Amino acid sequence: MEYKLTFKEYAKALTKGKLLGLKCKGCDNITTPPKMTCQECGGTDLDIVELSKRGKIVTFTVVNVAPEGRQNEAPYIIALVKLDQGPWIMGNLIDIDPARASMDLIDKEVTIGFRVFPGDRFSPGDQARPVFSFA
Repeated sequence: MEYKLTFKEYAKALTKGKLLGLKCKGCDNITTPPKMTCQECGGTDLDIVELSKRGKIVTFTVVNVAPEGRQNEAPYIIALVKLDQGPWIMGNLIDIDPARASMDLIDKEVTIGFRVFPGDRFSPGDQARPVFSFA
């Protein structure tokens, strides 16, 4: 079985301002970031779709101890966002000082962009990842 949309292709599309997902032909569920099968029904008949870059914050956490290679970035906020089309996606929330983060962030509308993060010894190198800004 092959990936319909590889993570490399997904990250490359992010750098071009496109957020891609996979829509299952069996149940119409949308999966993003890409996986080999539908995360709802396990189906493999998937179409690549471009998603809107809008959603709402579901939850978040403030990272005070960063992983290797990102120590100088801490503290920062990682948010879980529910996209308008339904899937949830994780990324950095960049519009707020982490010291000011509160539960008021829940349900705030955000737009999705990207940032290239440096690789570390466990990754294939620099990669684009989603980031969120207030709508």
